[in-house]
Amino acid sequence: RPRVVAILHELATAWRDLHPEAAAACARAEADDIGYGFIQNLIRLGVVDPALHDEGLAFWKARFFQDPHVKHDIEVVGARAYARACYDAGAVIVYLTGRDLPNMALGSFASLRDLGFPIGVIGTELVVKPTFEMPDAEFKREVAPELRRLGKVIAAFDNEPANVNLFLAAHPEAHGIFLDTQYAPDPPALDPRARVISSFSLDP
Repeated sequence: RPRVVAILHELATAWRDLHPEAAAACARAEADDIGYGFIQNLIRLGVVDPALHDEGLAFWKARFFQDPHVKHDIEVVGARAYARACYDAGAVIVYLTGRDLPNMALGSFASLRDLGFPIGVIGTELVVKPTFEMPDAEFKREVAPELRRLGKVIAAFDNEPANVNLFLAAHPEAHGIFLDTQYAPDPPALDPRARVISSFSLDP
């Protein structure tokens, strides 16, 4: 969400002279305004011109999936402390992501490092898609069984129900945890074995 907000604020600057009302709407964007789908976000902010939707979507696509804008990402509440606790307990931490190697690997590594996650040390892995065009679910379905090469799979966390389901299919002995934050529309039914969390906070 903060990455989308940063792009919306850049779009506001680009539109300031040509589309002042739309620019003002984008400039007001905050993280709580952001849902799934960039055009839907524009509409939610009050930008209703379809021509601006196409222009805004192209602007977003040129930035969202690129290393420089990954710096705007923030941790899910409690995630850093949880990852560090797992690492300190001896677990191998695998960041398996739908981000791609050519455009987002370096930014993702730097973001994890700067946010304080264990990364770049023995017992951690950042695993990214080989190409941007490869669908995320296809990539994770191919890679999920390979995680056994690193040891016993204890748990897999994902914000997409489909991915939680495929992890449980590949590793039925593991815990599948659905991180209920943002996910694609019309998801499949969640595997009944999955657990659901909204953050990694241990506070009641």
